Amino acid sequence: MDLRLGQGLRGRLGWLAWIILAAAWFATLQVRPLLDPDEGRYAEIPREMLASGDWITPRFNDLKYFEKPPLQYWTTAVAYEAFGLRQWSSRLWSVALAFACLPLVFAWVSSLYGRDSALVALTALAVSPFFVIVGHLNLLDGSFTLWLTAAVLAFTRAQTLPPASSAERRWMLGAWGAGALAVLTKGIVVGVLAGAALILYTLSERDTRTWRRLHPGAGLALFTAIAAPWFVVVSLRNPSFPGFFFVHEHFTRFLTTVHQRAEPWWYFLPLLLLGVLPWIAHLARACRRAWAGDGAAVSGAGTPQFKPLKFLLIFAAVTLVFFSASGSKLAPYILPMLPVLAAVTGACSGAGGEFARHAARIGAGLVGVIAAGLLVYSAQRNSYVPHQALWWALAGALAALVAVAVTFRTRPAMQIPAAIVTAASAILAWQCLLCEYTVIPPTRSARDLVSTARPFIGAHTPLYSVGQYRETVSPYLGRTLQLVGYEGELQFGLQEQPDQRMALPEFAARWSAGGEAVAFFDPGVWDEWRRRGLPGRVIAADNYTVAVSRL
Repeated sequence: MDLRLGQGLRGRLGWLAWIILAAAWFATLQVRPLLDPDEGRYAEIPREMLASGDWITPRFNDLKYFEKPPLQYWTTAVAYEAFGLRQWSSRLWSVALAFACLPLVFAWVSSLYGRDSALVALTALAVSPFFVIVGHLNLLDGSFTLWLTAAVLAFTRAQTLPPASSAERRWMLGAWGAGALAVLTKGIVVGVLAGAALILYTLSERDTRTWRRLHPGAGLALFTAIAAPWFVVVSLRNPSFPGFFFVHEHFTRFLTTVHQRAEPWWYFLPLLLLGVLPWIAHLARACRRAWAGDGAAVSGAGTPQFKPLKFLLIFAAVTLVFFSASGSKLAPYILPMLPVLAAVTGACSGAGGEFARHAARIGAGLVGVIAAGLLVYSAQRNSYVPHQALWWALAGALAALVAVAVTFRTRPAMQIPAAIVTAASAILAWQCLLCEYTVIPPTRSARDLVSTARPFIGAHTPLYSVGQYRETVSPYLGRTLQLVGYEGELQFGLQEQPDQRMALPEFAARWSAGGEAVAFFDPGVWDEWRRRGLPGRVIAADNYTVAVSRL
């Protein structure tokens, strides 16, 4: 990049900058195999939705699956219809919406605090290892983070505009609409997080004016029009849905360890540290300024009493405390904290070149440490380290070094190009480490297993999953499997459809009767029944599954 590029990116951010960032962000979309269990699950449910034509009742392995709302299932099914069932098309919606957090944060900070601050916020989010890695997985958290962040940022933007203005109304309706899409993505937790943050902000500032500017009439009407129809229709078709979704999946999940995801209260703290480590010093200074109310008077025309950065800090704290108190903890739950913390960091900083240089150096060190840690982890398990893992580790380190080199002697006119290269290099580096993780032992995807077993599976070959359910088998086969002696996360669906249950003795009798069939066994179950004389020959195997043909 040269001075002309720096001039071309001046002002907002030129289209070339976003093309560079997008090219880096989507670089490995098709390279990585689908990972068990989540990527397999969120690839398979839309496939079954498209195959069945039922867009109301989600199904997983042909069983009712009500754990989450359907927005991501719908959009992924549309992607399948348009582009076919591919690794990249299964990830397209979730990864694209995670990427959209970058321009969203940039635009919000730029509108209130200027381009230089927005550039810092963009760079901070892009170099976050936790945000980039989780954002590149086919999970609900990437899209949920976009909608929740959009709702929070639109709300704060509305509060900085003149009261009763048309602009305030538009931004508040945008917040209600984004909140509805968040509910359709992951459920009603959005109301808990945003509502608690607003209550705590009101108590902290002793200011109730924000409540009078919510436009609840039009807002609730819009929210209901977007979010409610599916919940009504699915409840009418499935009377068991409300009890399972609202009671079991929200209150029971939060209050108990029913999902066996119990972790200590401090579980999210090291994950948050990993997310902000490249810019933790800047974040600490920014938090002090934001809590003190710096930046409250924005654009000179709004209501200076409202403190958007303080509200964002409260929202981030509520998110951390809420999920830390939950009886069910998964690492991606705190992803919505990172865009707002990046926005706070950017709003309270102005030296884009200095920030990029600092973040690049810390990030490069992290890349080296994590890459080495993954390789050592594999070696300690006495596992063969594939050459691909070494190449991905090297590629990640090279990308990190490029960021350091570009920012080493940054002239003022080159601050924007340096920040963009830093962001793009970090995005590539973290993806390289994710690719490294997917290829080092043990196997984390059934892609190779299915590829080996596929020649033995015809269009009408009966398929069984015995003692386990490997989530990535079905999307790679494009088929559902008969469950045998296993429930797991499909317990509710089996209770709703008891005719789909099959016990091991019944399976053994049917299998021994002869005929074409393929079963995917838990290795321990296969060893036990093989010793009992169950016929069959192994056609493929990995760490977690043994594929056996009856013929």
